[in-house]
Formats: sequence, C-alpha cells, structure tokens
Amino acid sequence: MFQINENYQKLPGSYLFSTIAKKVKAFTEANPDKDIIRLGIGDVTQPLAPAVIEAMHKAVDEMGKAETFHGYAPDLGYEFLRSAIVENDYKSRGCDISADEIFVSDGAKSDSANIQEIFGPDNRIAVCDPVYPVYVDSNVMSGRTGVYDAKSETWSNVIYMPCTMENGFVPEFPKETPDMIYLCLPNNPTGTTITKAQLQEWVDYANKAGAVIIYDGAYEAYISEPDVAHSIYECEGARTCAIELKSYSKNAGFTGVRLGYAVVPKDLKCKDVSLNSMWARRHGTKFNGAPYIVQRAGEATYSPEGKAQLKEQVAYYMKNAATIKTGLKNAGYTVFGGVNAPYIWLKTPDKMTSWEFFDYLLDNANVVGTPGSGFGPSGEGYFRLTAFGSYENTLAAIERIEKL
Repeated sequence: MFQINENYQKLPGSYLFSTIAKKVKAFTEANPDKDIIRLGIGDVTQPLAPAVIEAMHKAVDEMGKAETFHGYAPDLGYEFLRSAIVENDYKSRGCDISADEIFVSDGAKSDSANIQEIFGPDNRIAVCDPVYPVYVDSNVMSGRTGVYDAKSETWSNVIYMPCTMENGFVPEFPKETPDMIYLCLPNNPTGTTITKAQLQEWVDYANKAGAVIIYDGAYEAYISEPDVAHSIYECEGARTCAIELKSYSKNAGFTGVRLGYAVVPKDLKCKDVSLNSMWARRHGTKFNGAPYIVQRAGEATYSPEGKAQLKEQVAYYMKNAATIKTGLKNAGYTVFGGVNAPYIWLKTPDKMTSWEFFDYLLDNANVVGTPGSGFGPSGEGYFRLTAFGSYENTLAAIERIEKL
C-alpha cells in the first residue's frame, strides 16, 4: 500500500490564517448584521498602479499575436525583468549582484518554503520567535524540526531566538550553532527591524559559523529610517552566506498577481558545491516560470511612473499604520512597529491571551486581527494589526477599539 509523508501529521492544527478564516466565517454566519473590518491577514486593498495596468494590457495584446506570443518563460525569468531588478534593487544600492543570480518566481512565500529543499535533512534551523509560520511549517514537512512539544509550542530541533519587549524585538545570536538562519527584516509580525551595522554582525556570524541566512526582504519598500539596509548584500561578506527573497506583493500590490524573486549568489557554496547551480536545477525542474504578462507588470514597477505610483501606495498604507499606532496609544495600549513596516504589534490588555483578545475584538468591535501566539511561543500576549485596509476602514476600526 502507498505511504504518506508522515511529517505532515506532525503539524499542529491548521495554518494560522486558515484558522482565523474559519472563526470569522462562523461569527459572520451567527451575526449576519455585523459589519466586520479585517485587519488580520496582510493582504493589500489598493488597486494596481496605472503603470502596471498599462504594461499588463500591452502584454495581453502581445499574447494575442503570433509574432509576439510568449510560451514558457526562461528558467530564471525574462532578461528584461532580471536586468531591471539588478539595476534598481542592487546596483543602485552598491550591491554586487548579477542577472544570473536572480530567479524569478511566483512570490516570496513559495520561495521561503521551497528553498529548504536544497539543504540536507539534518540541518538545524534558527528562527526569530515570533516568526512568519511558513519558515517552520515547511521545515516540519521536510522532517527537519524534530518532535513537537504542545505545552511549550516548540520543536525539539528548532533553535528559537526570542524577540520580546525586553530586547526590543531584535533577535540575539543563539547559544546553539544553527546551520540555517531565517531572518525577516523588516519583521513580520512585529514590524521592527535592525540597523545595517547590526545586520553586518549577522553576516559575520553566519560566515564564521558556516551557516546560511535565508533573508526575507518582503517589506523592504516600507523602510523609512536611513540606517536600515534595503538588502542584505549591502553588508560585506553576504555573498558567501546569504540567500535573499523579495516579493512584489506588498510594495506593488501583487498579492493576487503573484511575483517575486530569489537571489542566490554564485559565491555561496557548501564545500565545492554551488547553491546557485542547485537552485537553478530545482527551479528548472519544478517551476515553469511566472507568466510573461506578470513579468512585464513587474518590469513596469521600475519605470519612473511606476516608482512614483508605488511610492504613493506605500505612503497610503504607512498613513494607516500611523493612524493605528496613534489611536491604540491614545486608547492606552502598548504598541510597537508601524515605522519601517505596515504592521502594528501590540501587547494584549488585562493579561488576555492572544486568542482571547482575538475573540474580544471580534465580538465587541467586530474587528479582525492576528493572535501573536500563532507566530510562535514568544508571540503569546501580543497581537498583530495590519495597515493594508482602506483608510476609511482603518479609521472606523480604531474608533471602535477606542470605545471598548
């Protein structure tokens, strides 16, 4: 009889946001007259920028003519997009990255889960705690995380780096030596980040330990402080220890369009084996490329018009973040984030658990957020709100919360 991957059976419960969706659905069915405002899942609400729409329309027209039709995309992605990425995301910041080190994909979530396939099953991973759930869950599926302890909500073979109010939600070097280090900066869910000098320390640490950093830069466009790096490759030595993941979901509103890319430098090796070559083999075998239309849309984000329009969208969401942060502070909450990221991280009141506060907000304010415990054990007692709603809904949600 066929066998299943038993590692999937180790996963506790359903994916965090699936659980939230089920709870909201049940509440809606029981209270059809309630107007629910969703500030939980980090999904954008503003329409695609005009420059992007124009590029997509043009690409659609090209697909309707034999002489300009496009089938399978090149393995790494179209040269026009990879060149735009090199010029705008790397060379402009003094980073030494070439087009053949960029792998276009359908998003950073996919890449963050898939990238671990090129690493051995005995590698130990280190994650910030709290952390984006996909990093841990995808490693559970691969059998890399050991045994789950339901009481502590931790895995025996995972190295947790607590990010708490006491250390400013900034990860500290682990006491045990990891093989793979996941860093998401600016951070999801806490909204915090570190300085370029602090990031350089992580690069130095990884090179010394022989570890690889999986660097998720999905929220890079929201950085507002000058001493925060926009790419890990701004740090000396990063080419020999870091893989960077980028997404167009949050900076360009592509959550429903799907586009991202991974950077795997050719200098990154395990002994004599090139990780760039390994990822190219995996990419070519298991992925047929992001659609031509979507890659043209990605290219448009680098045009002068596209850059200006995306900057306005980021400012729109960060205005929401400031509104949420100010409103919560006025209501007496202890609040973090909202400066370099579109997330607000707040301490739950009256010693409520994260899920108790979720139910409290849903029942009494009809506002949906995300329980901090869903991001890891150190997230207990905290709660995440996103700035991706409309400004009108954001104002309404804060007004409701202030009245509680």
